Amino acid sequence: MAEERDRILDIVVEILETEGYEAVQLREVARRAKTSLATIYKRYSTRDELILAALDSWMAENRYSGVAGQVREPGETLYEALMRLFRTIFEPWEKHPDMLRAYSRARAAPGGDRLERRGLDAVVPAGLSILAGVDEGFVHDLDNILMSLVFGLVGRFTAGEIAITDILPNLERTVYWLTAGYEARR
Repeated sequence: MAEERDRILDIVVEILETEGYEAVQLREVARRAKTSLATIYKRYSTRDELILAALDSWMAENRYSGVAGQVREPGETLYEALMRLFRTIFEPWEKHPDMLRAYSRARAAPGGDRLERRGLDAVVPAGLSILAGVDEGFVHDLDNILMSLVFGLVGRFTAGEIAITDILPNLERTVYWLTAGYEARR
């Protein structure tokens, strides 16, 4: 049963990556998975729920797999440690841009907030570990600025205004200037 479930989610991921969000149709997923439509509906009551489950599975395997346990190493600057974390998060998106488009779209669907919560559950502990010993006010401001920047960049990418490969360099410049200012002030 778990193997069939995985096959269903794998097929949805494949469709998202090769044909896009709109191409995910339950009948087509059932046909490719060689299962019944009833089987899919027993597990996922809606198309959006199926897409969310597939994205959640893909993100656990690709996007968040290297996040856990990240810390700032001795001698490593705040900038270097934060960028290592951001690269771990965003490099899988660069390799799979259609998954980022699907994620952005699914986030707005009913239940899509769970994707963001799952991401925060994975990233926040690593980020806090990296930011251990850093001024709380700076951490708060950094969080607000970077969250706004990330959502803005993802929105611009999704709208076709920037390339997927523009996200990390924009983050890198912002993190550099913010951390350089913080370090200089200390």
